[in-house]
Amino acid sequence: MGLAGVPLLLTVCWLGTAGAAAAGGKVLSPPSNLSYSFVQICTLNWTWNPPENVGSSCDLEYSSEVVIGEVPQDTRAWSKSRSRVTETCLSEELRFRVRSECKHDNTTQPSSWLETSLLPKGVPGTAAANLSCVWHNLESMVCTWRAGENASRDTNYTLSYWFDGLNGSKECRNYFMHQGLYGCTFNLSFPNITRSYPVVRILIRDHSEEIRPVCASKNPTTIVKPATPGQLTLSNVKDEIHVEWSESETFPENCLVYEVQYHTGDLTTAQIIQVESNYMSVPSVDPKSKYTFKVRANPKPECYSSHLYSDWSEEKSIGEKQHSCNLLHLVYFCEKMDSTFPLALLITLPLTVAVSTIILLVYLKRLQILILPPIPDPREILKRMFGEQNEDPQSCAKDDSLNTCDRFIKEEEIHSLIVTETPVCANADKET
Repeated sequence: MGLAGVPLLLTVCWLGTAGAAAAGGKVLSPPSNLSYSFVQICTLNWTWNPPENVGSSCDLEYSSEVVIGEVPQDTRAWSKSRSRVTETCLSEELRFRVRSECKHDNTTQPSSWLETSLLPKGVPGTAAANLSCVWHNLESMVCTWRAGENASRDTNYTLSYWFDGLNGSKECRNYFMHQGLYGCTFNLSFPNITRSYPVVRILIRDHSEEIRPVCASKNPTTIVKPATPGQLTLSNVKDEIHVEWSESETFPENCLVYEVQYHTGDLTTAQIIQVESNYMSVPSVDPKSKYTFKVRANPKPECYSSHLYSDWSEEKSIGEKQHSCNLLHLVYFCEKMDSTFPLALLITLPLTVAVSTIILLVYLKRLQILILPPIPDPREILKRMFGEQNEDPQSCAKDDSLNTCDRFIKEEEIHSLIVTETPVCANADKET
């Protein structure tokens, strides 16, 4: 106890003495030398000495309690023991107090409280928050948490654990981080399969003194999650469907219950059956229908207090394949269509038709020319064969085509040369 608490303690003792004196009784002195020590992580051992000036006829007993935030957490009944082991959270102020009393002595009153405090270290708001742990299949513990609101981004949290029977505390090694969520996985198993397990104490801290440590205690039986059932097999036996799956080897016998869910194509009318064994049968089935099954496990309340289910197993189907689809749910699934039918075909087929149509529209003119070639104009053919000798060159000005005008000029020049050429024999006849 600090020096500041001495006047307060003396005041309490004095008030208790005055009240007892007024009542005509004798007040017993409080215990002395209250101290604590860490036994393991998150575990404290409190010790104290008997009160001074106590006669041999006094049958001393002690009562103690833990107070967090002015609220008593755990009060121990009167006992002769002068020590007590308690847990601590380290993230809040913890107060421990003890008092003494002479039993079977009506002349004395219980002493006042002797109290001491354990103050938290580190900056407020830096401790890990929202700690959650799950014990998977009685083999490994997975704990996750988030950083404190005042913790820096480069904070490296570490997790240590200890339980009764472990020689010393151990530090978790398999850390992970996903979307701001910290986590770590460590093996947690006990030598003998039993239904009673010790409490696991967990400490999360940082090597920096600015980060406030936090302690938590987890009862493994309340956070058990079985493994996902595997090797799901279906078979037809006459008019029944026989369903069977593998059991977990880590759980004691008869400590798991199973939920079997099945449907006949319509997911909205799925049925759930609870069984205690790893097999079941569905009678009076329709041989023309397709049945789909999946299984999950849950610990029995008689063995564990956990309400955590395992993940659903992989779905498996049995029965004839039906290809009649509900138009309303065509985009999402086909109720009676084989599960192996590629849904992508329903999307690629319309796209292929659309692309082909666009290509045909773009090249429609070329396709029309290939199928129906144009018929030439006969007048153009005659003009090219015989030509028009009497064409007026000046009429080219009225023609819209410059090439046609040039052709007429060239033909005019050629015909003029042919007309001016005179044969020799004709000239001789003129002279004669």
